[in-house]
Amino acid sequence: MRIEEDLKLGFKDVLIRPKRSTLKSRSEVELARQFTFKQSGVQWSGVPVIAANMDTVGTFGMAKALAEFDILTAVHKHYSVQEWQEFLNATPESVLQHVIVSTGTSDADFNKTKEILALSPALKFICIDVANGYSEHFVQFVSKARETWPDKAIIAGNVVTGEMCEELILAGADIVKVGIGPGSVCTTRVKTGVGYPQLSAVIECADAAHGLGGRIISDGGCTVPGDVAKAFGGGADFVMLGGMLAGHEESGGTVVEEDGEKFMLFYGMSSESAMNRHVGGVAQYRAAEGKTVKLPLRGPVENTARDILGGLRSACTYVGASRLKELTKRTTFIRVQEQENRVFNTL
Repeated sequence: MRIEEDLKLGFKDVLIRPKRSTLKSRSEVELARQFTFKQSGVQWSGVPVIAANMDTVGTFGMAKALAEFDILTAVHKHYSVQEWQEFLNATPESVLQHVIVSTGTSDADFNKTKEILALSPALKFICIDVANGYSEHFVQFVSKARETWPDKAIIAGNVVTGEMCEELILAGADIVKVGIGPGSVCTTRVKTGVGYPQLSAVIECADAAHGLGGRIISDGGCTVPGDVAKAFGGGADFVMLGGMLAGHEESGGTVVEEDGEKFMLFYGMSSESAMNRHVGGVAQYRAAEGKTVKLPLRGPVENTARDILGGLRSACTYVGASRLKELTKRTTFIRVQEQENRVFNTL
């Protein structure tokens, strides 16, 4: 047993220090980025925000809506091959450039992913997604995927430490997904005692990945647009959002009614709700590591997308970054004990 004494930080622990800027307007900020991924050689340009591959967020409808903003969607892995075929036949390639195919690590997942990717050459991204990216089996699956799909951009996760980030990149991942326990409907930290404050995880993993020519996604922990800016400021190349994009018309969640008011169910993918829906319940050898919440209906996602991107542009103007790419170099974090004046939040 050992204890690391240095403090680890989440988004709530810091603010970004403002700096002099020559920008006259938020409209001058360029949010799109261009990437050429090291392992696959895949080139992609767009706004590096990703809708999470949760079945109440990463839907086909969400992909179509967010593609209008140049945003990516990691489509959840529970659509059938037939449903994928129907979606691909009805969707222009401009949308498909913003679609990520998600998979687990079982033989069935692998074979299903092969079938989906064979349907369209426009699908360039694969997200190999597990809760615990520290297993040898996971690393071996990433290597197998790289051998099978040398021309696809492979995302692998989740991990929170630099050494595992490096191992996944060396195994064939272009992009590593970073985050254990920070999600709004994740209870991993409560059930297991395992986790890592998200901002520190992003800073450490970005340093490790960039040293090898890889990229990272900050996955989880963002509750407001300012958190998205902090994730990019900490070195994330992409930011994945779940709860911030849940509860919308495109989210695909079950709608329930209480006292005449409608709500949409939103739950973690390791929750009892998810396991009841997809695998017949919680296995006897494990505990559910997610919760289910009811969210007021939030209308079309386009309004939320504009709010997030507007906040991100504004953050860039406060530090003088004319492009999102410059935000990390222009960011100085200050540790704080308060984020906002909440005097009216309880009314």
